[in-house]
Amino acid sequence: MSALPRDAAPAETLAGRVCPIEYRYAPSALRAAPELQADVLWVVGGLYGNLEALRTIARCVEAERASRVEVVLNGDFHWFDADAPTFAQIQAGVAGWRPMRGNVETELARPDGDGADAGCGCAYPDSVPQEDVDRSNAMMVRLRATARALDAGAALGALPMLGRARVGSLRVGLVHGDDRSLAGWRLAHDALDASRADGLDAAFDDAQVDLIASSHTCMPVADAWTSSRHGRTLAVINNGAAGMANFAGSTHGIATRIAAPGAPMPAGLRVLYRATLGDTEVAAVAVDFDVGRFLEGFDRTWPAGSPAERSYRARIAGGTACAPRAAVRGPFGVPS
Repeated sequence: MSALPRDAAPAETLAGRVCPIEYRYAPSALRAAPELQADVLWVVGGLYGNLEALRTIARCVEAERASRVEVVLNGDFHWFDADAPTFAQIQAGVAGWRPMRGNVETELARPDGDGADAGCGCAYPDSVPQEDVDRSNAMMVRLRATARALDAGAALGALPMLGRARVGSLRVGLVHGDDRSLAGWRLAHDALDASRADGLDAAFDDAQVDLIASSHTCMPVADAWTSSRHGRTLAVINNGAAGMANFAGSTHGIATRIAAPGAPMPAGLRVLYRATLGDTEVAAVAVDFDVGRFLEGFDRTWPAGSPAERSYRARIAGGTACAPRAAVRGPFGVPS
């Protein structure tokens, strides 16, 4: 079921679909973000309150041997953690890294009575059924109560919305959504071609980056191409979700690992697909968390019939309809 046209939809229908004005920015805003220097950069989007995935990523990062290893969480590290103990553990666990706020954290930090009714803040497109939007809005109501009880709103609201990094010669723009909005869908797997026709190459120039790493759309894609403006290689990598399944017949999450020359891949890390951009390797790596243990906690917090169970449990336990080949484009390839 599609949403009603924007000029005809009542407020309760727009919640979860509307993009608040404060979510929006010009691509040039990425230019002003402080630049993080790293030999290895992990970009973790969509942790979704999965404590088992957090622990798995921490072990992977600890196995790195490069001098400068950084972990950026580019939004939505909270979501399924509506029980206060797990929420607090997630909050403490990401504090030692470099968290950014996604739409989840932004809406958790929103003051009561500010007049905005963004719902979950996902800005879902019309292709998403209204019942899915309604369930996400209901999840946000419950999660916001947990954040309020733990007095977490101010800390979440103080997190940056944008970031940038340099790894080797690669200039990386770090966003939750896309080149224009915190909750934008222009870097979705099914939107990249249209976005290139709608000024995406120019946005890279305005941002002064070579790669944009995002996650908001919750489905993975990696692509690189030669800019029609100046012949430079430009790339996008969207890790989908670190905290739940992304592909058919699998249950692992995905994170992005970006490594400068001379930074070896840790033993045992499972690379799903990768490409070398300039002198820098960009790889999607599996987050092989204990899905059974995660589901034990998920089922206690979100029992049968709850919004999260109805929207997400089947995906967590059995994967999606997306084949890995749909995510791999351009020079990105599956290791032999």
